[in-house]
This record gives sequence, C-alpha cells and structure tokens, in this order.
Amino acid sequence: MKPPGFQVSRRRFLRGVGVAMALPWLESIPVWGAAPPVSGTPGPFPRRFAALFMGNGINSQHWWAHGSGADMELGRSLQPMAPLKAKMNFITGLFNKHATGVGIHPGQTGNILSGASLQRGAVLKGDVSMDQVLANHLGQETVQPSMVLGCEQPITGYHETNFSMAYSSHISWQNATSPVPMEVYPSLAFDSLFDNRGSRRTQSILDRVQEQAARLSRQVSRNDKAKLDEYLTSVREVETRIERLRSTKASADEKVRERGPAVLAMKRPDNGLPEDIREHMRLMCDIVALGFQTDKTRVATLLLCRDLSGLFYPFLDVRTAHHPASHDDQSDAYERVSRYYCSQLAYLAGRLEAMPEGQGTVLDNSCLMFISNMWSGSKHDSSKVPVILAGGLGGTLETGRVLDYTTQGDDNRKLCSLYLSIMDRMSVRLDRFGDAETRLARL
Repeated sequence: MKPPGFQVSRRRFLRGVGVAMALPWLESIPVWGAAPPVSGTPGPFPRRFAALFMGNGINSQHWWAHGSGADMELGRSLQPMAPLKAKMNFITGLFNKHATGVGIHPGQTGNILSGASLQRGAVLKGDVSMDQVLANHLGQETVQPSMVLGCEQPITGYHETNFSMAYSSHISWQNATSPVPMEVYPSLAFDSLFDNRGSRRTQSILDRVQEQAARLSRQVSRNDKAKLDEYLTSVREVETRIERLRSTKASADEKVRERGPAVLAMKRPDNGLPEDIREHMRLMCDIVALGFQTDKTRVATLLLCRDLSGLFYPFLDVRTAHHPASHDDQSDAYERVSRYYCSQLAYLAGRLEAMPEGQGTVLDNSCLMFISNMWSGSKHDSSKVPVILAGGLGGTLETGRVLDYTTQGDDNRKLCSLYLSIMDRMSVRLDRFGDAETRLARL
C-alpha cells in the first residue's frame, strides 16, 4: 500500500476491465503539459535510474574508450554504443572495497549496489542497495516504486567461500537481510506494468482500452496523436511477443502442480522462461522502457545474467556456458559475449532515445548504468569494475566523456561515491552511503 498523501504521477491512464494503462507525456493534456519548461531551466520531467548487471566481467582488451563526444573512439566490445557515444560516459577505475579480499564470486556480487560488508554463513547480512534507497524516497510519486527484473533464475546453496549463493543471484536488496524478489518471467513483468489481472488477463489490454484510446486520440494535438499512436503500436508489439510466452509459463506451472520439481530446479525452457535469451533480454528491456516512458516507475534493475551464470550463447558461436567462458576472458569468444551484453545497454538506451519528451527524450531524463562485478573473470579481479552510464538525468549529468579513476587513490574511486552523486541528481541527498562520504569527483 502507498503511504498517506500518496499522489500518482501527473500522467493519465486508460482504463479497461482489469487493466490500467499509463500514458506517456502528452503536451496537449493540461494536467501534464500546462507548464512547459523555460528555456535553460530543468523541465518538469521525472528523472529515472536503471542498473543493468552482467556477471563475471568483460574482455578488458577490447573494453576501452578514448576522446570525447562525437569524436570518442570505442573498443570493439563497446561498438554497440557508437550511435549514442555523445550521450554516454565511459568510467573505469572504480571499485567496491568490501568486494575485494573476500574470495571469489558471491562476496564480489551481493554488495555491488550497496558497498556493504557481507556476512558469511547461513544468515544473510549486507545492506540496502542504492536502487531501493531511490525507490524508498521517490516511490510515493509513482504507482510502482521500482522494477526488479532478471533473465536468469537465482541459485541456492553456498559457495566454497561460505557465502550464500543468494549474493550471486541478486543485486537489489530491500534491507540488510532480504533481496528484493526478482521477476524473471516477461509475462508477469508485463502484467505488473499494466496492472493486468483477473479472468481477462490473457486478453489484449489494448482491446480493453480501445474505446478510451480512440476518444483521447480525437482530443489531443496532431503531434500528440502521432506520439500516442506510436506508443500504442509499441505496446501492441510487446504484448504480441509476450502472449507467445504465456502458454510456456502455464505449462511449467502445470508440471510443478502435477509432479514437481520446483520451477527453480528446472532448466529453461521447461521452467517457462524463453529458450532464446535474446528474446528474453529484449522483452525485459522493452518493459523497463515502457515503465520509464509512462512514469509507472522511475527506478529499475535488470540482472541480465547472474554471477556464476549458466547461460549459453550458440548464436555467438560460444561453446561453453557464461561462467566457464569468463575464465578465458581474453578470447575472441568472450569478447563476443562482452559485446553482446553492451548491446543490451545500447538497445535500452536507443529505445529511450526514440521516445520524445518535451524538447528532449526520455533518455535525456534518465541514467542507465551498465556494471559487472569483476574486471577479469579469469583472475576474479574486482580491484576495478566496468561501468558505463547513458543519459543526462535532466541536464544534471554531463555526457560524452571518458573518466578514468585508476590512479586517483582508493578514497577517490569508490563505487558508492558514484551512487551518492547519482542520488544527488535525483534529489535524494545522503550524508553517506556504503563506504563513501564524498561524491565522485569530476562526474
């Protein structure tokens, strides 16, 4: 439940039986477009943050950038970001102190967004992650405080380092002892986005709001009509892809009811997840994009693949699963894996860039952060981690830069200093977070 005084975003909704579809910003709707920003001042648009996580590091030989703006040069693994390099920041040298010197894998992962010291053994203990700090402060302004999505089921048990595998499986934590439940099924994430429920859940949400949509289309300006049509077409395209997966999910649930085992113990596609991870990741990126476009939420995390990932990439001609492939992280095969994950950031950023919002785009009012828990999978090296930011957070974040903190000293290259700086720009000011009390210089 929302706290007293909760106010839903100024966006409008189309409502049908068992469904509520939030709308993107439309300048001709007075409740949202009546106060256009004065030139040179921040607009009335919400600022959003999303973290995209890839486990086990990257191919460092091809993970580099030089120069700035449109002239920025990108390594092979970063080529998917080439069309958006003027709206990105390539950051290197940052590290998470409590993820070093504690052994490999879980202890390098469960605190990637919190900077906390993790506890070994049966009792989980870390701290709240920065996405949930944002959700706790900003969630009252939206219907959904945050979206926590994943493309791979969590794993259970304990690692040889005596850290729980829960640390390897979750990057979003609601408090020191509990990860935020992660939604891995695109159909359920889609239903949550549109409050789609009840006996008609499998029927098209667009069909159920068709009459309201047609009426609204006749009331708005020509530009807004084009924007509304584009939005509805985008929702229809995602919905069509989602519907193909509902039967697979239903079949998995039926198997569990009849004979088990639990879904978590099944491999895809028997567990109801898309067999093609390309489809899975694109759908999850599309759902985040729609959530940001409609202001349904302003905070999201997407675990593309967990630490110790077992995902396979036959479409990349990679013969081993993700984790063993990362042990040969300088190979051409793992470079293709690194580039593929960079392409997920590029896809989501491109989707947001294509969404007009005032004089800019949704990407201009967002910050997407791509991050991994290691620099080198073969060495399990977390002395620095790869970070890319995309988007300008409503003009508060300069873009088109390469920022190298490698030689700045440990006190000046903390991931949590980056998080403090991002939270500042989203109007959430803290004296400290994790192991940091200062903001990241030069950001």
